[in-house]
Amino acid sequence: MQARLAVLGAGSFGTALAIHLARRGHPTLLWGRSHGSMAVMESARENADYLPGLPFPAKLRALSDLPYTVAESEDLLIATPSSALASTVRAVAPLLRPGQGIVCACKGLEPGSARMAHEVIAEGLPDSHPVAILSGPTFAKELAMGLPTAVVIASSDKAYAEKIAHEFHGDGFRAYPSDDVIGVEIGGAAKNVMAIGVGIADGLGLGANTRAGFIARSLSELMRLGVAAGAKPETFMGLAGLGDLVLTCTDNQSRNRRFGLLLAEGKTPAEAAATIGQVVEGAKAAAEVLRLADRLGVDTPITREIAKVISGEIKPVEAVSTLAQRPLRSEQH
Repeated sequence: MQARLAVLGAGSFGTALAIHLARRGHPTLLWGRSHGSMAVMESARENADYLPGLPFPAKLRALSDLPYTVAESEDLLIATPSSALASTVRAVAPLLRPGQGIVCACKGLEPGSARMAHEVIAEGLPDSHPVAILSGPTFAKELAMGLPTAVVIASSDKAYAEKIAHEFHGDGFRAYPSDDVIGVEIGGAAKNVMAIGVGIADGLGLGANTRAGFIARSLSELMRLGVAAGAKPETFMGLAGLGDLVLTCTDNQSRNRRFGLLLAEGKTPAEAAATIGQVVEGAKAAAEVLRLADRLGVDTPITREIAKVISGEIKPVEAVSTLAQRPLRSEQH
């Protein structure tokens, strides 16, 4: 049977999405670059590196043959790190059939350009391929375990957003169609930076009041940036904004939060990333979110201070001190 969706990217999130789709009864392919790693996954029927103890459903197949994966799937879901999105799109572009769609679950901006995922995809694909963005408060392990989860599927093509939402919706998983591609993407990328800041504050022992204030001001910053980029403000009060922000800032399953905690302990950014051992999207996104904000003329003080910490320009305690001493102003600014 042809796969309804093939997931490209066999990290924790891509694997969890593939497990959910297959558990729903859809034939699903999970593609990864390493032939050896994918062969081990297919034989063991689990991704022991990222989601140990969570077996693959019968309708999930792991493989490393990209042409076969594209040919045998109805649509593709890219769940690589954001830094690999452009190269993945270039690899699949000559393999796509007319009308075959792309769903992107990468949460970040393109390194060096601050382009959003839909812009990266549009450059590499003709308009004949529908594109959707999947985002929301999702920890991979909980999704793979089948715990209740909710996401947003955003696309300028309403019918395509509804189609993809229908594929995911069910078995405790709720998928909400949206037409606000920009808002959903900015929420997914920028909240990772904010989670590093909350991790720093918690690691410094600044308490629950500080945490709540930091999250609230982070939401305000996300909204200012998103609206300037053309997003709908109400998007940031939903799953891809407030929902994902709260999740990433408050639970230690979040790599970005843990990264901030490690920085507060005195580890360098390189040491913190090595300790976590997986991609920390917020560490890569901070400079790009700041680049986008500067391009749009938006004041993003939290992002600016976190970017300085990650670059090694200042210490974590200096970032918190600078933010605490900002001049008096209306909460709406």
